[in-house]
Amino acid sequence: MNQRFTVTGMTCGHCEKAVTRAVKQLDPQAEVQIDRSTGKVDVQSEQPRETLAKAIAEEGYAVAA
Repeated sequence: MNQRFTVTGMTCGHCEKAVTRAVKQLDPQAEVQIDRSTGKVDVQSEQPRETLAKAIAEEGYAVAA
């Protein structure tokens, strides 16, 4: 299922990689698309939304719906 998150604090390519890595550690098959300028993170994954949001937050980024 496709899930969209608003993530604040991503300022560079390293930030994008950290968010992508956090998601892929939960679901290696996940597809992650990030638009850093808007803070939108689209994730195609069967993992629960709360689990994905927690993984991103644990990387140090604020996550909103």
